[in-house]
Amino acid sequence: MPFDLSLLQQRHSVPSRQLGEPAPDEATLHELLEAAIRVPDHGKLVPFRLIRLQGEAKLIFGRRVAEIAQKNHPDMSDAKLEKDRLRYTFAPLVIAVIARLDALSKVPEIEQKLSAGTVAHNILLGAFALGYGAQWLTGWAAYDREVAALLGLADNEQVIGFVHLGTPQTDVPDRDRPALGDLLSSWTP
Repeated sequence: MPFDLSLLQQRHSVPSRQLGEPAPDEATLHELLEAAIRVPDHGKLVPFRLIRLQGEAKLIFGRRVAEIAQKNHPDMSDAKLEKDRLRYTFAPLVIAVIARLDALSKVPEIEQKLSAGTVAHNILLGAFALGYGAQWLTGWAAYDREVAALLGLADNEQVIGFVHLGTPQTDVPDRDRPALGDLLSSWTP
């Protein structure tokens, strides 16, 4: 089956504030996530899992994250606190991509994290291929242990990213991209 690189050449993130209904329906989401978990996985560890944030649960999660921010980051500006309060109100669906790290495995933790990161990237690619918009966000909440506890994460788990999914509500221009010539070199002995 021939592969057209235009998908990779055109994919871009849509800011979560510009994502609205509809999100992928249940069948489409299942198909998207089934495809997204087909990632490199050295040792077949499956070092990732997914948590769906949708509907009222998504809004409650967002409010609780904002409460944690206000409590634990007293130096955070009012503008940043407001951004945190609103972060989960725009896109109709958020998928938290979680890395499950096995410290006893011969597979280095960085490879396990990269595998989970590839799941997040595949969700972005798949959403774009299906005509949806998506944005992969982290921020302080992705690294906060209270937020991890709120999500029910085990000690060996961490958030790789929150992938916001929905339908673009406006045209989003692509950003400038780096020139390959500035990035590619050839090793010579």
